[in-house]
Amino acid sequence: MKRLPLAAAFWTLCGTAAAEGVPEAAIELYVDTATRQIFAEPGPGRTRLGKFAQVQEGTSTAPGGTTAGAVAASGTGVPSTSTSTQVASAGGPTGAASATGHTKAPSSAKAWYDRIGIRGYVQMRYNQELGDDAKDLKSPGDRYIGREQGFGIRRARVVISGDVTDRMSIYIQPDLASTPSGSSTGNFAQLRDAYADLWLDKDKTFRIRAGQSKIPYGWEDLQSSQNRLALDRADALNSGVRDERDLGVFFYWTPKEIKERYAYLVKSGLKGSGDYGVFGVGVYNGQGANRPDRNDQLHSVIHVSYPFKFANGQFLEVGADAYTGRYKVSTAAATIDGRTFTPSVDAPVAGSTDRRVAAHVVYYPQPFGFQAEWTVGKGPELDVARRTVRTKSLRGGYAQVMYKFDGDAYGSLMPYVKWQTYRGAAKFDTNAPRMSVDETEAGVEWQPSSAVELAVAWANMRRTDVTAAPYPRIDGQLLRVQLQVNY
Repeated sequence: MKRLPLAAAFWTLCGTAAAEGVPEAAIELYVDTATRQIFAEPGPGRTRLGKFAQVQEGTSTAPGGTTAGAVAASGTGVPSTSTSTQVASAGGPTGAASATGHTKAPSSAKAWYDRIGIRGYVQMRYNQELGDDAKDLKSPGDRYIGREQGFGIRRARVVISGDVTDRMSIYIQPDLASTPSGSSTGNFAQLRDAYADLWLDKDKTFRIRAGQSKIPYGWEDLQSSQNRLALDRADALNSGVRDERDLGVFFYWTPKEIKERYAYLVKSGLKGSGDYGVFGVGVYNGQGANRPDRNDQLHSVIHVSYPFKFANGQFLEVGADAYTGRYKVSTAAATIDGRTFTPSVDAPVAGSTDRRVAAHVVYYPQPFGFQAEWTVGKGPELDVARRTVRTKSLRGGYAQVMYKFDGDAYGSLMPYVKWQTYRGAAKFDTNAPRMSVDETEAGVEWQPSSAVELAVAWANMRRTDVTAAPYPRIDGQLLRVQLQVNY
């Protein structure tokens, strides 16, 4: 909705007659700069209109024959940009007068179940191997890569979220397309997120997050798969935290202005990662999502990221993350080079040393974009010669370029090229075998509407099959297609 029609509707509904008396109560109203909806609470992307008061519908008639259902508390009845109390808005979603003259309750007075929303998305994929060599490819990012595969539902997410009170928000997300370890049957329901944000101040700049949630390590890991351009996350960063999530407690700080930037970067289609704070710190179990702690020693993580906004409207985000802890590897008998053995572990009780640091830079596609991340660290890795799992170094990262085309006729097109590399262990897999990954992916995402996205990509993969000994390295090419529906 354009600004002029909104203003015209606002003052037509409210009227411009002067008040005979000043109402006792008034409420501050805010307008969302994107949707043009009226709200009774501040929030990301909302601009303050001023203070307004609702009075009973009177018999006076405003100029033009409009009955004045609400009048300015200041008695002037004239639209104003000052901070004085003004006429109550009609038609706003919260705390506003309706077109019939009735007043909706402020959002803080709503029942909690009226403040909860439901949304989600589904991703259906198809991978076609190009040549016989590619049939033996395996990737932890997509279980539908490999022999005898067809269509598959990669993700089927349902998000239940909202403000239970003014100081507490909830977020629950199950995935209905999960496959339990060792199962040949897919599409099981499994919990991804279940946490509460406890806001420590009125402006919601400080919060404590408790529950199972994403660990703030790696920018692409924090970015939702619903927003990510490339089909899979880079192995170097994604190998740090299983399913990107764990159970723990975290503290985040996000200034109000930066909170609005984070919201805009997601809402505008620029592929933002969401609000995980300018600064974050926390502790978590360390074994991964939906798994209990195994060594009575918590991991700790620290996160720093800042989205700069230049005078021309361009956004640039830079930051760094680090975590440390001890991880317990699962072991089993393996046959390598004709020898069958079960590897020992250098720290079987406490768990192996597990620590990493990472840095990221994101130049948002306006229209050209670039993003890159790199990580180094140490973690458990199988040493075949010594027949043991011991602490070894790791390194890797990725770089990606993209370009955003927007048009009324075709929607949004975003071609991209992504390169990634990784030399380090797959600590989540049995025996923590060493991964060697070199991969290039080129594709394009087409979004004809906000509800539908179609991505087509070609990938040249050279990666280790870490699912079973002797852990061969496979080279091959894939043609990949993904249809995503958002609701």
